[in-house]
Amino acid sequence: MTDSVLASAVTFAVYFAVMVGIGLWTYRRTTSASDFYLGGRSLNSWVSGLSANASDFSGWLLLGLPGAIYLSGLGEAWIAVGLAIGFYASWRVVAPRLRVYTERATDARRGGESDSLTLSSFLENRFGERRGLLRGVSALLILVFYLFYVASGLVAMSVLFDQVFGLPGTAAVVLGASVIVLYTFLGGFLAVSFTDVVQAAMMWAALLAVAATALVALGGLGGAVDGVASRGDALLSPLGGTALADGEWTSTETLGVLVIVSGLAWGIGYFGQPHILARFMGIRSVAHIPRARVVSVAWAVTAMALAVLVGFLGIAYFDRPLDNPESVFLSLIQALTNPWVAGFLLSAVLAAVMSTADSQLLVAAAALTEDGYRVLARREVSPAAMVWISRFAVVGVAVAAGVLAVTSQDSVLDLVGYAWAGFGAAFGPVIVLALYWRRMNWAGALAGMVAGGTVALVWPGVDPIGLYAMVPAVLASVAAILVCNPLGPQATEQLAADFRRVEQEVAGGL
Repeated sequence: MTDSVLASAVTFAVYFAVMVGIGLWTYRRTTSASDFYLGGRSLNSWVSGLSANASDFSGWLLLGLPGAIYLSGLGEAWIAVGLAIGFYASWRVVAPRLRVYTERATDARRGGESDSLTLSSFLENRFGERRGLLRGVSALLILVFYLFYVASGLVAMSVLFDQVFGLPGTAAVVLGASVIVLYTFLGGFLAVSFTDVVQAAMMWAALLAVAATALVALGGLGGAVDGVASRGDALLSPLGGTALADGEWTSTETLGVLVIVSGLAWGIGYFGQPHILARFMGIRSVAHIPRARVVSVAWAVTAMALAVLVGFLGIAYFDRPLDNPESVFLSLIQALTNPWVAGFLLSAVLAAVMSTADSQLLVAAAALTEDGYRVLARREVSPAAMVWISRFAVVGVAVAAGVLAVTSQDSVLDLVGYAWAGFGAAFGPVIVLALYWRRMNWAGALAGMVAGGTVALVWPGVDPIGLYAMVPAVLASVAAILVCNPLGPQATEQLAADFRRVEQEVAGGL
């Protein structure tokens, strides 16, 4: 065993042990479904903000984004710009009202019980739709798109383990998924949130360390820019137009407007990502949101800037193009640092993957249990029983996503982009309008989810112009809501009173 492999094995083992230790620490604090899915709504500003980051920026941040920059140049940086804008907007526009509304919308069938624990139950309670249509359709969409999303994390994990240990993809998926499932199984939302804080710190520190080391090796920013320009002038164009083929970068014909629109459209997705919205729902109070927003947005903007820089530095540093562009961050670590430092930095990649996959597993399990089993059972289930049912649902979703990861031929960025567009279009317009439009009803919400989710699913197969699926899918969702909403019922006095109460509470809490 070489020094580098030994160092990576030791640091990975220590990291795994810390994650499982946090799961054991939070195990006794998880006694109900509310604890398992939202941590009893007890997160402070720092934990909520950093957990939102870690659950959002998965292996995509350290593998997918640098790989996209390495492959196509500055044109791909519009993705980061769009995400930064969307992330800030989601904290500003969605977080306060969603935090209050999910606790205030009640279910009359269960004695006026409040505290919607999932996005699906919130939509059902918000619109008073008691036939299960909203809850069932939204839960189904969550399960379908999260299979792709969790699979993207497991694919990223297989890239990491192959690069470091030469481990076959199937073995890497099984090993990584087992650790994620273990601490999520034990501690639920609290375990996921507290591990996210550690993981967010590791990801940011690793990006900074690799970018700084590579800049020094290239003789500063001027040397890096000269190195990139020598590979192809178009790599520095914000309108894109570069591709890597046959061992060299070549210019391609591209529509600059489409590059910009497609990149910026990624930001719309933040309004509909259940695993991120869960952090808004789990924060302690509305008063904690402003500080959480500052922490979260500052981390996100600086981390994405560093990831873009890493992709460019990779272009300049390596004499020969890499076979897998998404391994540029890993390759820089191995080329520039000693084995023990490399072991820590590579464990940050593992942290990035796990910090998102665990959150997604938790939300998907909630869709199976709270929005599936509990509704179909048609009887009250004890809190302890629901926790154990939820734990085994985590295992089931992980197995299904693992099978998809092993059999998929798509890249990390492709899988993330597919799921991101699906959630953003199916839920984004519905959530925003549900929070701000008093007259919206269940007919408009259902139509918006179906239209947005369907277009996001089929668009990649029929796209004639290279436009990201988020754009047509969101337009279809908004159009469907506006067309179908007049067909639904008017809000009852209770629903209207809930809406006014939420507005007043948000205004008073900020």
